[in-house]
Amino acid sequence: MELNSYIDHTALKSAVTEEEIKTLCAEALKYNFKSVCVNPCDVALASACLKGSGVKVCTVIGFPLGKNPTSVKVFETLEALKDGATEFDMVINVAKLKEGNEAFVENEIKAVIRASEGNVVKVIIETGLLSDKEIALATQIVCRAGADFVKTCTGFTGGVATEEAVKIMRENLSGKTQIKASGGIRTKEDALKFINLGVSRIGASAGVKIMEE
Repeated sequence: MELNSYIDHTALKSAVTEEEIKTLCAEALKYNFKSVCVNPCDVALASACLKGSGVKVCTVIGFPLGKNPTSVKVFETLEALKDGATEFDMVINVAKLKEGNEAFVENEIKAVIRASEGNVVKVIIETGLLSDKEIALATQIVCRAGADFVKTCTGFTGGVATEEAVKIMRENLSGKTQIKASGGIRTKEDALKFINLGVSRIGASAGVKIMEE
C-alpha cells in the first residue's frame, strides 16, 4: 500500500495565501499525493503549479455549510472545471436531509455530477451533525445519485471522522461509491486506521507530517 496515493493534500482555511498554495503544490509533487484540495479561487493557481504532473486538483463546492442554492453549487462546479479542477467535494444541504427531503438532496448531488462532466465528485455529509440513522440514509442517497465518494466531514463544523461513522457508511455503500475520511486526521496512525476500515481516500492538511512519520 502506498499511503501517499490515498491523500488529498488540503488547504482550505480563509487566510491561505498564494505562496501557501504554491508550497502545498510543491509538497504534493514531492510526495506524489493523489490531489491537492483548495478553495475555488485557488484552483487556477494550483492547476498551473501542477500542470503535466499526475497530481489532481480538487476543489470544494458549497463549502463549508452546504446552504447555497443548487444553482450556485452548479455554477461553482462549472467555474472550477474551467480553471482546471478535476475533482469536486460538495457539501450537502444537511437541513434538507434532516427534514426528510431525500429528493432534494439526491437531485442536488445529481446536478453537481452533471456539471462536473464526468469528473470525480465526492459528497460531504457532515457525519458530526448526523445521527447513525441519518449517516446511513445520507450514504444511501449519495450512492443512489451516483457520486464517486461519500465523505465524512468538512472539518469546519466541529465534526471529525470517526470509526463508528465510517463503519455505518461502509455498511450502506452500493454501486461505485467509495468512502473519503476527512476531519481530524493528523497522524500516520489515524490514516492507516481509516484505510484499514475500507476508506479509499484521506483528506488531510497534515499530509507532509503523515508521510514523514
